[in-house]
Amino acid sequence: MTQLLDALTADAITLLKRLIETPSFSREEENTAYLIEEFFRERAMPFRRLKNNLWARNQHFNPALPTVLLNSHHDTVKPNPKWTMDPFKALVEDGKLYGLGSNDAGGCLVSLLAAFCYFYGRTDLTYNVVFAASSEEEVSGKDGMELLWSSGELGEIEFAIVGEPTQMHLAVAEKGLLVLDCLAQGKAGHAAREEGENALYKALDDIAWIRSYEFPKVSPTLGKMKMSATVISTENRQHNVVPASCQFTIDVRVTDQYTLEEACEIIQANMKSEVQARSVRLRPSSIPMEHPIVQAGVAMGRNTYGSPTTSDQAVIGCASLKMGPGDSARSHQADEFIYLHEIEEGIRLYTEMLKRVILP
Repeated sequence: MTQLLDALTADAITLLKRLIETPSFSREEENTAYLIEEFFRERAMPFRRLKNNLWARNQHFNPALPTVLLNSHHDTVKPNPKWTMDPFKALVEDGKLYGLGSNDAGGCLVSLLAAFCYFYGRTDLTYNVVFAASSEEEVSGKDGMELLWSSGELGEIEFAIVGEPTQMHLAVAEKGLLVLDCLAQGKAGHAAREEGENALYKALDDIAWIRSYEFPKVSPTLGKMKMSATVISTENRQHNVVPASCQFTIDVRVTDQYTLEEACEIIQANMKSEVQARSVRLRPSSIPMEHPIVQAGVAMGRNTYGSPTTSDQAVIGCASLKMGPGDSARSHQADEFIYLHEIEEGIRLYTEMLKRVILP
């Protein structure tokens, strides 16, 4: 089996280098989708595609068996200005593979794909295995995993492993995301005189509440809710006019102790500004600690934790575990990289954990 894992690791790294050198910004992933198609075709593995989402089933798929989904995304953010090297050049140096998307989440994608290949032709599985490469994850787009899941094309999924960089530890829960657009209303006036109602000051009062308020219920896995004011603006372009309105945005990371609707109601009840949720799609997600895949990871010495970031887990309607090679702290950073040994370890741990669950 060592030789098989070595071969799968080599193939995974080769594919990751090609993915790095093929720009795939969110909603512009056509070319990396073609690369993944080519990977399947070269191995005579049937696959399907919906927009820029691709998926494949194990060779001996049995509808009578439960199914595990292996998923990660092939889109990237745009490189920030502080890159000191070409973000689209796959460079290996000192055991690190540099390039945009190498860590988030290319290493996870190719490692899960290698694990899928490991189990693809086996006839002794107690679970079906489905691999899905999704698009638009970085922008929480509706044509990514949300579209694929809602289409029903994946079939009934018992549980999922979502590939994001976690140093191969087990993110057993993930916060949801609620983005609120807020509007403070005032009355225009001349800044030199005592007239008007300053909407900016009203917004600042609400932002002060946001900064200090703590939701009373604390999640055992995800901890406290987190609110941050992230954007603020007025319609003013003149220094001497009291603004009549002020818009600001709140980023709310919601735990499993509140629904997104409940969080929105609490916030609105405590603020004078008008509050409008952009959506209530990106909900908290989790997997029970007693789930066999979690217990398999724990038995192999992996740690469990609650993740503050949001991923495709938010739109997957089943128990899901977030786990992958790489380090979340490197995501979206200049000169992004992943260690080659992390990919090797990722493939080994994915396959070993799954063997403990999906083999007799």
